[in-house]
Amino acid sequence: MATTANIHAPLGAATILHVVDAFINVVNTVVEWKESRKTRKLLSELSDAQLDDIGLSRADIADF
Repeated sequence: MATTANIHAPLGAATILHVVDAFINVVNTVVEWKESRKTRKLLSELSDAQLDDIGLSRADIADF
């Protein structure tokens, strides 16, 4: 007679995975927001001539 393995995830493992995934998504969102904020700040400190040199205008800064 063949023996079959009855493998199941521990109780609550899926819930824990969802919580961890949600936490990681929040952290990634905050990191992306901080990087965008830093980029916008640095770009806003450039002069109009410098922005023109890199092909941007003041209005473009909000897109970052």
